[in-house]
Amino acid sequence: MKMEDLQEENGLAVAPDQPAFMRIGLDKLDSFHDEVLELEDTLHDIEKIGGPEAAKKAGKLVRSLRSFEPSITMIGQIKSGKTSLVNAMAGRPDLLPADVNPWTSVVTSLHLNTPLPDGAPAASFQFFNQGEWDHLVENGGRIGELSSRAGADEELQKVRDQIAEMREKTKARLGRKFELLLGQKHNYAHIDDELVQRYVCMGDDFDDPDSEDQQGRFADITKSADLYLSAPSLPMPLCIRDTPGVNDTFMMREQITIKALRDSRICVVVLSAHQALSSMDMGLIRLISNVKSREVVIFVNRIDELAAPADQIPEIRDSIIQTLADNNGPANPEILFGSAYWANIALANEIHNIVDDSADAMFNYAEAVFDEDASQLDVREMVWQLSGMPHLFDALSARVAEGQGAEMLAATRKRAKNHVSGLRASSSIVSMRLDGSSLEIMESESLDKHLRQIEAKCMQALDAELNTVFEKFSARVDQSHKRFLDRALESLLQHLEQNGENEVWQYSPDGLRMLLRTSYQVMKKNFTVSCEKVFTASAHDLTQTYSQVFSVNVENFRIAPPSCPEVPAPVSLGQTIALDLQTSWWKGWWQRRKGYRAFASGFYELIEAETAPIVDELKVRQAAEIKNMALEELADFLAEQRGILMDVCEKAQISLDDLNGLFGITAQEEREELFDIIFEELSLDGDDEVAREEEADAAQTEGHAA
Repeated sequence: MKMEDLQEENGLAVAPDQPAFMRIGLDKLDSFHDEVLELEDTLHDIEKIGGPEAAKKAGKLVRSLRSFEPSITMIGQIKSGKTSLVNAMAGRPDLLPADVNPWTSVVTSLHLNTPLPDGAPAASFQFFNQGEWDHLVENGGRIGELSSRAGADEELQKVRDQIAEMREKTKARLGRKFELLLGQKHNYAHIDDELVQRYVCMGDDFDDPDSEDQQGRFADITKSADLYLSAPSLPMPLCIRDTPGVNDTFMMREQITIKALRDSRICVVVLSAHQALSSMDMGLIRLISNVKSREVVIFVNRIDELAAPADQIPEIRDSIIQTLADNNGPANPEILFGSAYWANIALANEIHNIVDDSADAMFNYAEAVFDEDASQLDVREMVWQLSGMPHLFDALSARVAEGQGAEMLAATRKRAKNHVSGLRASSSIVSMRLDGSSLEIMESESLDKHLRQIEAKCMQALDAELNTVFEKFSARVDQSHKRFLDRALESLLQHLEQNGENEVWQYSPDGLRMLLRTSYQVMKKNFTVSCEKVFTASAHDLTQTYSQVFSVNVENFRIAPPSCPEVPAPVSLGQTIALDLQTSWWKGWWQRRKGYRAFASGFYELIEAETAPIVDELKVRQAAEIKNMALEELADFLAEQRGILMDVCEKAQISLDDLNGLFGITAQEEREELFDIIFEELSLDGDDEVAREEEADAAQTEGHAA
């Protein structure tokens, strides 16, 4: 399907003829979306009967539900067919160009069904800023840094020559505007083939800068592309991030892929059936080793190019499992097999054009996969099933529904229950006053002061708790870093004493990664405990405030603490460092050293400089980000509860005549009954959610044990 075939609806590009078989495998996502809609209905009920302030809060939760957009990051080898797979997932075979420029390092995010405000762009392209470009051009990127530290002048010059060639072509193509474009963003109200190819596709050599052909014009300096599209087959918003392959010359792509992984909870590793997992893929293995096993899916693509898929797939699966086990990869990952080529010819209805070898492979695989009932399937649906797409959608749907989606629903229900608790409390005050009961009520000014004291105490408590957590984390990271360097240096000296200077020494940095990963997991546990401790104490203080303010008790009035923020995976630990490159580069470094002292000092300085950015990323940037998430969560929670309690106070102080005019005794009784029903609905849903989370955890534990 070409871009020009797309229509436009609500600001999104729409493909009107996506086939029904694209819905196969989405059952879990459908069920999750049904839960979202049910919760929306409950929130609308709160809007109707809760008054203006409650309607505002419930409306905010509804908007949060509708904007929920779980993201999936696709990573893999160059030429694994990753982009073709992304096109198939979006239901648009020709959406993204598969023949990208070898220099290009674009992360393309497909925002499917994401609601857009009026006037928002349908396509947005972000360029590298000056600092990022200078890092590549002046230093040669990560490889340039390595070569410079090692004194590898010859390798460094090769890198600089390659970059100079790229830079001259880029300048010739973009002219005097080149420097001005860096750091800019280009937005468009529409999407078409020419537009996408201009920013993310490989162009020619651009010998004629004045040519009308604009293909690949901005590709070298484009950092990210965001495209907003409609996906009729999907029941809800979803973001699919297509990243560049990680095995590039300058490791720029590795850095970009690490950032993309940090922004997603789910990762799909795309491999080619011809090479599955090889020594070239250690970078991939290092990256996914730092993501939860449950949130990693391995998709082995291009089975259409195998001679006998039915026989070869079990062998490839065993090989992948063994390679992961040998290299400390994730345990028990879900491994799926398929063909983006088959998926796209099914979508485009071009099965008659399938190449002969691929047709033979398809028949071989079909005989092993399908039973007699398959004869009733439509040919396109049969090919779609063989492509592996339904299994991939099923795996991703389960991870969204049981992971990030379940957490989002639980947090939303918790916040909604807090709102309803406040409304019931307010309603009880109204009922007692309409019944003529006398109440001792704290003045609003006093309540405001009391709440501010609670807020200050709670924020200070969380800040102090987290400072302790991250100080311990920083100390442990520094200790692990030094321990690794000392052990590595000792190993180097022993090697030199036993083997002399002519035999190249090798030492894996995986020990450092394991030490840092363990430190991170300890920090994550301590962070969660600290947050839960302060969050629970805050909720308790606010619950107690109610009885202090109004001197009455309301059934089921309890403020639930907010959910602890999810700590992101430490994906930066997967970054390539010098000791991972046991190649001619490392041999060159070795051969330039003379004398034990030169080896020792040079090695220590090199590895310390190489690992320092990873250490700083964990204990400085990522630690600050995690701490801010927790402080913001608590601040938002306290602000919400302030609004609820001040509203109750207001209802307690309004004149009796005004109360009677607002509610009336009969209407008030009906409101209380409705609040009870809504509270029970939210409580039952929450109980179900907890049960599902426990079942999912148990299943995952059993899987690891097996």
